[in-house]
Amino acid sequence: MTGRVWRFGDNVTTDDVIAGKYKGSSIDPEKLSKHLMEDIRPGFAAAVCPGDFIVAGRNFGCGSSREQAPQIIRYAGIEAVVAVSFARIFYRNAINIGLRLIEADLTALSEGETLTSSDGRLICAERGKAWELSGLDPALDRIIAAGGLLNLVRQHGDLR
Repeated sequence: MTGRVWRFGDNVTTDDVIAGKYKGSSIDPEKLSKHLMEDIRPGFAAAVCPGDFIVAGRNFGCGSSREQAPQIIRYAGIEAVVAVSFARIFYRNAINIGLRLIEADLTALSEGETLTSSDGRLICAERGKAWELSGLDPALDRIIAAGGLLNLVRQHGDLR
């Protein structure tokens, strides 16, 4: 998959991903995704394309345990969120709904550069650089590949 880089800094909260004022009116990811990152990046939801990447600094997804945050990122078609580190509850919620998270420091990349995800590597053609990625635990990778924990159980009847 190849997509654009969208840069964000450190400590992006779940309220930055989707403001709490919208959660009370709907949990529909189609409706919520129209407001993705709007408080910190107006127009982001309309500009992001399936296959794009969010690249961020430390502690992405901190704040509340709002499961809609990773859900609407995935719904918007983001290929993966690449960050130096993730808040633990966000990390677990993302795995549960099938959003790929990659812990890597790509903060040197600029907004609009292109990333390709291929064979356990991220490649930035503009820089002629590739990053080898350490893989997820095989069980977590199966959950992501199935599109989330619930989908895995539906497909196999259990967690195997």
